[in-house]
Amino acid sequence: MKKILFIILGSLTALFILYFAFLYYVPYSEGTRAGELIKFSNRGVAIKTWEGEISQGISGAQIFSFSVLDKDKEVIEKLKEYQGSYVKVTYIERYASFAIWGDTKYFITKVEKENSPHFNRN
Repeated sequence: MKKILFIILGSLTALFILYFAFLYYVPYSEGTRAGELIKFSNRGVAIKTWEGEISQGISGAQIFSFSVLDKDKEVIEKLKEYQGSYVKVTYIERYASFAIWGDTKYFITKVEKENSPHFNRN
């Protein structure tokens, strides 16, 4: 009986580890988006995560919500600095997310400040 219980618990643990590794290491998609950085904050009570939004149009009708992992310190600092500016972000979309990572499936890996195509500053 103990051997069967050990095998069942070991199998469930292995499946959870494989699921977690799959979500973390296998991206669903990768790409870039650009727009005005309208929001970036450290949210949560028990679990703090970095969350933000980019407006991808003049009227703000299309909003791209994203998260940033705590390990990406340089990206966090740049996003704080670029608040209100037009930015281009590189992201990884995951199949799913855990609460400890963030609220969205989109995780920013790189950010660059860009010139807005809506307002020519010559």
